[in-house]
Amino acid sequence: MSDKKVIAVVGATGQQGGGLVRAILADPDGGYTVRALTRDVTSAQAQELAKLGAEVVQADNNDPAGLEKAFAGAYGAFLVTNFWTHMDAAKEKQEAANLAAAVRKTGVEHVIWSTLEDTREHFGANPSVPTPQADYTVPHFDAKAEADEYFADLPTTYLRTTAYWENFIAFGWEPVRGEDGVLAFVLPLADSRMAGIAAEDIGRTAYGIFKAGRDQVGRIVHIAGEHTTGTEIADALAGVLGETVVYRPMSFDAYRALGFPGAEELGNMLQYYAEAADYFTGVRDLDEVRRLNPDLQTLAVWLAAHADAIPRH
Repeated sequence: MSDKKVIAVVGATGQQGGGLVRAILADPDGGYTVRALTRDVTSAQAQELAKLGAEVVQADNNDPAGLEKAFAGAYGAFLVTNFWTHMDAAKEKQEAANLAAAVRKTGVEHVIWSTLEDTREHFGANPSVPTPQADYTVPHFDAKAEADEYFADLPTTYLRTTAYWENFIAFGWEPVRGEDGVLAFVLPLADSRMAGIAAEDIGRTAYGIFKAGRDQVGRIVHIAGEHTTGTEIADALAGVLGETVVYRPMSFDAYRALGFPGAEELGNMLQYYAEAADYFTGVRDLDEVRRLNPDLQTLAVWLAAHADAIPRH
């Protein structure tokens, strides 16, 4: 029987969890083995993880009994919720409560909870910023921040994440071609630096936290891969796409008015990134992140590996 410590990974076929699963599997001498939790063990992604050597088990954040079974005997657990599957802050908080309860009942020794800041601490009662749900300014941030309290009595490291660079592929952040034929990166970032990261580096950094041990319990670890301005992002895109890309910022109100599902929320998020940039990038010490994850990617490195997947309209 293996004496390796089991890390149970929620969302193992997703972006954050998948990065952690692969980091564990890529380090066979690291002293850990992985239990990959997924809602559908028959999916192609789940089957791929099984072929790579992961123990793949069925679990759902909305099934407390199933979570308890999946966490049983595990040393560590990586916990994540996906707001975008339902876009409901109350549901996300319930999922977090279910995860915390399952950890509490099974005695997991080290938990990493993937979370975010509460943007309301910045916005306050700003009447110009809408509240898309209840009193949440950026529901997928604020609900996670509220859920932090569920883990207060558990051996938890709070992993505060940030925007994925994968958004350039499948979340509407790709450059668009203007009437002049020039590609433009159009996002309301003003002149501020935005913290971004490759999603797989969230998982890799989580693995570094597990390897660093229980000294990490009780800590808030803020992570990013690089802090870049809109102009720097445009220049980096140009470098891999082989043509000029310019930065053309839009206003926060214009972004909120685009009308797609979540536009108000994402407009608020981008306003938060821009207005709270000194705080948000200031607490994300890239040197510390790199100590936990020596392979941390810069934007240019990530773009070079994914240039072919970035749409150009």
